[in-house]
Amino acid sequence: MEITEKVAYLKGLAEGMELDTDKKIGKLLAAIIDTLDDIALELEDIKDEQTELADGLDAVSDDLEDVENVVFDEWDEDDDEDDDYYYDDLDEDEECYATTCPTCEETIYFDESVLEDGEVICPNCGERLEFDLEGLDEDEDGEDGE
Repeated sequence: MEITEKVAYLKGLAEGMELDTDKKIGKLLAAIIDTLDDIALELEDIKDEQTELADGLDAVSDDLEDVENVVFDEWDEDDDEDDDYYYDDLDEDEECYATTCPTCEETIYFDESVLEDGEVICPNCGERLEFDLEGLDEDEDGEDGE
């Protein structure tokens, strides 16, 4: 039985007992029952608001999960272990290169192995960037020959 139902039952009992609200005890009991009714209605409103907030929080949580999946590229624990292994193997003396993606204009950092591959995929927008290293070899040979 809900609190509002219990208060309604008390009201019915008071009416059935034909409380004389002109006397002090009758006034007191009527005031107590009215106060209980107000409290019960207020609690019911709070429960409704709490349910609404919980539903909203669930929706926000679902949206946040979608954003996390996009931002973190749906990584799982196995991916994290692979990444740790990859970063541990990097040589600290190895040079780091950077370029700007023409599509999203974000800076992309990569090492020499990616440069040797001749292409890199932008992690921000997925654009495939290609590098032409043939002109660089000639420039280096020309500088050494002088």
